[in-house]
Amino acid sequence: MPTVSQNIAAFAAEMTFEQLPGDVVAAVKRFVYDSVGCGFGGAGTHDFAMADRVDQKLGGAPQCSIIGSGRRANVTSAAFLNALAVRAQDYNDIYWKQDPSHPSDIIPGVWACGELVDASGRDVITAIVLAYEVEMRLCEAAFPGIRERGWHHATLTAFAAAYACAKVMGLDAGQISHAVGIAGSRHATLGCVTAGKLTMMKNTVDPMATQAGAWAALLAAEGFEGPEHVFCGKEGLVDAYGPEWKLEILTDGLGDSWRILDCGMKAFPTEALTHAPISCVLEITSENGISAEDVAEVRIQTLVKAADILSDPSKYDPQTRETADHSLPYCIATALNNGRVTPDLFDDEAIQDPRTRMNLDKIKVSANMEFEEAFPAVQRCHVAVDTTDGRQFEKQIDFPIGDPRNPMSDEQMDAKFDALCGDGVSAERRATIRAAIADMENVSARDFMALLSHDG
Repeated sequence: MPTVSQNIAAFAAEMTFEQLPGDVVAAVKRFVYDSVGCGFGGAGTHDFAMADRVDQKLGGAPQCSIIGSGRRANVTSAAFLNALAVRAQDYNDIYWKQDPSHPSDIIPGVWACGELVDASGRDVITAIVLAYEVEMRLCEAAFPGIRERGWHHATLTAFAAAYACAKVMGLDAGQISHAVGIAGSRHATLGCVTAGKLTMMKNTVDPMATQAGAWAALLAAEGFEGPEHVFCGKEGLVDAYGPEWKLEILTDGLGDSWRILDCGMKAFPTEALTHAPISCVLEITSENGISAEDVAEVRIQTLVKAADILSDPSKYDPQTRETADHSLPYCIATALNNGRVTPDLFDDEAIQDPRTRMNLDKIKVSANMEFEEAFPAVQRCHVAVDTTDGRQFEKQIDFPIGDPRNPMSDEQMDAKFDALCGDGVSAERRATIRAAIADMENVSARDFMALLSHDG
């Protein structure tokens, strides 16, 4: 009897662009657009610069393009570096059921492996849809999610990345299954990277998982074998990360509908569960003309997991960007102080801004068990703002901006893209990239990546 890995691999091998509905193809283009913007923004971070310097010291065949520069690197380095650029500011997409994930972390793996074999635009789109399908199903299948068991969701990304990278390279079902066995059996990520004081590894483990998927696909293409029982066999995923998995979620109805339509985008460069409180506070303050100086206290009721992750003691004294963008007190304090939450508010100078830090202790976070029980169907949050003159304002929302049930508008996406591109990407080049994404099915991987690498 075929294993779970083999069943998904058989589906992946047979999957074609022609079976994808128009709304699914359109969704791919939106997520690619968002990812390109995030990539240009992330390519300017210290994290990316350090990783890029290390890669240049290592050297390697100049096989694939690096976003935001004229440099080329070998395929696995390109998969890692471009994924790090997309992920570095914690601004790319989000899906959260039993586990969270950022499926677009895998897109650069598809870009790199696609560029290596000069895949067609149709093949790239198909592989991206597969990446989302597998990643998002994996986030639904563990009860509780592996995050609740001390593991980071990059553990799951390695599986999905292997499927997607192998698919865009045109591997057959057997090779795809071996690629997944290779990647899945060697990339387990500890949850400590998103616990307490956060470091650069918070945004790096998923790019490393994408790199693992690309590396596994390359090995499988050469005939290298991996365990095909990696999901459900002895000491496989279920045994190692137990106790309960509903593995039928991974395979039931494959091809009948597409998970990518249920994925959200980020309107703020912060941890996903901060978005609803940020939205509430920005709406309350803007609608009522409230400044930071007017605020006596902000009381936030949120999910149990959000209170745990986002308001532990380290989050009231953030010293790094990674801790700040996972700090609900900081996110709300900077929203009060600046009337916005944008990437520039997470650099070292902004984090130490005394006007923001004086507001941190005004932010009170409590867990609401009813909200937790309603999740993930809704991401409910209640915010009360007390002013120094005795007024009180309250707001409750279920779906932050960017949730597929409250999607970002085209205008909001354009504004995000332009802000992330900054002065380093000319208006003419942005227009060319937008046109290429709109016609993505007819643009080869190599031609597309050339547009992201450098001007002209």
